[in-house]
Amino acid sequence: MTATVTEDQVFAAFCAAGLWPGLGKRAAAELPAAGITTPDDVTADRLLKLPRVGRQRAERLFSSFLSAQPAYEVVGLLVGAGLEAKLAAGVADALGHDAARRLRDDPWTLLALPGVSLGDADRLAIAILPGADRQDSRRGRAIVAQTLRTATRDGHTVLPADLVVAALRAEGITDPAAAVVAAVEGGEVLEHAPPFDPEAEDDEPDPVDGSGQGSLASVRAEGGPGSFQLSLARYGMAEEAVAENVQRLMATAEPIADPVSVRSVSKGLDQAQAAAVGQILTAGVSLLTGGPGTGKSRTVAAVVQLLRKKGAEVALAAPTGRAAKRLEELTDHPAVTVHRLLGAQGTTGGFSRNEEWPLDADVVVVDEASMLDVELTAALLEACPDGTHLLLVGDPAQLPSIGPGHVLGDLIDSAAVPVTELTTLYRQAEGGAIARLATAVRGGDLPPVDSPDREVVVVPASGSGEAARRVVQLVTDSIPRALGIQPSSVQVVTPVHRGPAGTIELNKALKAQLNPGDGTVFGFDVGDRVVATANHLDLEPIGFANGEVGVVTGTGDGSLTVDFSSGPVTVTGNALPDLRHGWAITVHRAQGSEWPGVVVVLPPEAGGMLSRPLVYTALTRAQQHLSIVHASGAALARAVREVDVRPRRTRLARLLAEAVEEG
Repeated sequence: MTATVTEDQVFAAFCAAGLWPGLGKRAAAELPAAGITTPDDVTADRLLKLPRVGRQRAERLFSSFLSAQPAYEVVGLLVGAGLEAKLAAGVADALGHDAARRLRDDPWTLLALPGVSLGDADRLAIAILPGADRQDSRRGRAIVAQTLRTATRDGHTVLPADLVVAALRAEGITDPAAAVVAAVEGGEVLEHAPPFDPEAEDDEPDPVDGSGQGSLASVRAEGGPGSFQLSLARYGMAEEAVAENVQRLMATAEPIADPVSVRSVSKGLDQAQAAAVGQILTAGVSLLTGGPGTGKSRTVAAVVQLLRKKGAEVALAAPTGRAAKRLEELTDHPAVTVHRLLGAQGTTGGFSRNEEWPLDADVVVVDEASMLDVELTAALLEACPDGTHLLLVGDPAQLPSIGPGHVLGDLIDSAAVPVTELTTLYRQAEGGAIARLATAVRGGDLPPVDSPDREVVVVPASGSGEAARRVVQLVTDSIPRALGIQPSSVQVVTPVHRGPAGTIELNKALKAQLNPGDGTVFGFDVGDRVVATANHLDLEPIGFANGEVGVVTGTGDGSLTVDFSSGPVTVTGNALPDLRHGWAITVHRAQGSEWPGVVVVLPPEAGGMLSRPLVYTALTRAQQHLSIVHASGAALARAVREVDVRPRRTRLARLLAEAVEEG
């Protein structure tokens, strides 16, 4: 702590930032009157002097203060550097009980936290380190990792080294090669040889040899580092694990059923669907793809029926609770989220089912596989023992995963596993305007909507404000009155958070109409629709997963009871900030779920974000009725015609192809 900051100031900042578990804002404001202004003043007896605090609560508060000491020590460092005290919670969670010591050793470790800028980390370094230097090797190493972390937000698992070098130079690092070497030697970053090019074989630099020679020597030379790539170790290792385990499952799988058995459950399936059933039962890993209405679910149901006849164990899963519930209804077999299947450990990201304690299923089926990021896929594959058959069902035309990687697309591009694409549109025969429109958009076309039965309705709007009014009118009046679909079964989907037609303002407007209230607990009232923005699978009784939508059914003292599709959950503590109002959600959050009625709003400010996969994903959330509030002008048709999702830089397709060649 610097000399300019007093213990009183640190203590006040700690309490005001809400870092003392169990101490509310009101009680925090009452501490000085009870004579509590420094850590030494905190005793159970002193806490008893607070209003509304009895002996039991005083003991609990004293105990929770002691347990928060790692965060308190970090607050001292942050406040001394003029940084926000609330950062301390994330630092303590990420760095553990000796977080303050680790920050003193390397203040640029702070850069690993979300929302921290290089300027923040530099300020901390100046406050902690005598003679802090911009060329400090720890600073360069942190910038390398931060550059790669930033790239993962766009889905990339690797970056060409020259882009990392450019980022280092932009931050004034005079020896980028030394920074990259430090990052690689520190273990947080991996270096990867370039893709094999026979013509350039003799010219390729050698990988890093630990001395900064080899490929990194070329970083020092004018003209850049050549084509080698860098990744954060966690994602580089995850891609390698996926490739290795796909090869392992392909090599160890044995046929589960004979052709006669396959034919027995294939009645009513077309040729491609029946071929997919046979493929699933013979290949260790296989893919089933296609747009809505092409019979993917029907094919999976046939597989489940056959496996039951054979007495085989089958596990069904999907990335979201709603998708799992739909899979369960279509197959008449229990289905869970992928996180629950793997026994996710709270918010830590670990799983109880793994190589040591694998899944006990002969066949694992995962629906909505376009949502699988590379780390979740690696965990899933590692939990599949030798001989398991894994079927991934998905639509590559949808948005890719929120997390880094392009797993479904890379598996298809690698040609390493068998893929069945279903193309015949069966819902069209039933007059499915939603399926017809979605299929056209999937192919890059935006035809005029032809839906006399109002399954699809286009509502033009001249701007964001009018679009927002139209949305509220549709949800609260037009759709219930004209189609009999109640507001509780209608979901609003928008590409943006901000602006009149973004999630924030639309949720305020919809709450005012559908469930007015003051927000008694953390801004929520009984009857509010909420969406989860993080995993909290450790909550009682079953927790919730990112993207799940539920309804608040009860409130307690600092707690909410929320009824999610997977069941009721009591939400408390640090899980509360990870809930948002959910009448209107983003397209990414809606992925993997379907609702009877969907209102897709496309405001002008979404123009630059629109792409064919985003529009297609939004439209395919609707089961019975789709209203499109169109205020984005010509940008919509142009996006559908020309704009694919930005390519992601990954190594997985190449690793898979190489693994198959070696196998």
